Amino acid sequence: MSALIKTPEAIARMREAAAIVAGTLEMIGAHVRPGITTAQLDRLCHDYITDHGAVPACVGYQGYRHASCISVNQVVCHGVPGDKALRDGDLLNIDLVASCQGWHADSSAMFTAGRPTLAGTRLATLTQQALYLGLLAVRPGARVGDIGAAIQRHAQAHGLSVVRDYGGHGIGQQMHEAPEVLHYRTGNPGITLLLGMCFTIEPMLNAGGHACRTLADGWTVVTRDRSLSAQWEHTVLVTEQGAEPLTLRPSERQGWLDFVAAQGAPAGGQRGRPLAR
Repeated sequence: MSALIKTPEAIARMREAAAIVAGTLEMIGAHVRPGITTAQLDRLCHDYITDHGAVPACVGYQGYRHASCISVNQVVCHGVPGDKALRDGDLLNIDLVASCQGWHADSSAMFTAGRPTLAGTRLATLTQQALYLGLLAVRPGARVGDIGAAIQRHAQAHGLSVVRDYGGHGIGQQMHEAPEVLHYRTGNPGITLLLGMCFTIEPMLNAGGHACRTLADGWTVVTRDRSLSAQWEHTVLVTEQGAEPLTLRPSERQGWLDFVAAQGAPAGGQRGRPLAR
């Protein structure tokens, strides 16, 4: 069996990790408010993951010391938690990876501290829609490039740009595995998707241009033009019905099903039960 294809036993372990990641993101939303620091949010995430019997897999990864990446406003990804307090209207992404018995799950979600801005709400909403359209492009026999094409088409239709320096990835016993999942259209359709593959889809959309740069800390990636950036991410399993987002949060489930219904598509991998469990 190809290393890209997960066994039923592996998928069961990944479901456990996915449920903990989803639970962490459900929990943390109530704590996102003006005045709290990203370091405090990170500690809450760390403790939730360990209290539920999993390992915060980002800790120690290439020297990284935190359980989460928390990216605020113009930070695209890999924002390092610190002592700076959130301000009213800040838009932030919280990105988590947990492992259970050596198997990983990865997800991120958008939050607003205090009163949301119109620009932040629009960008976050459209980026989540881009993720969902990427999910709907997943089915056995499709090509990985179909995911990026669906995301780019949506972003361009709404005047947004797709970050090209970072993409999704296979996931399993390693946090990052094959295949690479680009979120924009290229001349290469990529590999064929097969039953049992697991990977992340995690589009990063910018209100301005797609260009990014990395700050001196070696981690934090920001938009070159200082425009707002947003990202949503799920760990995805390829099923006979399509994509099953393993990390779907309970509070998100109805919104996902409504979006699927509005597109006239089946909810891949649902199999008559909550997708996040």
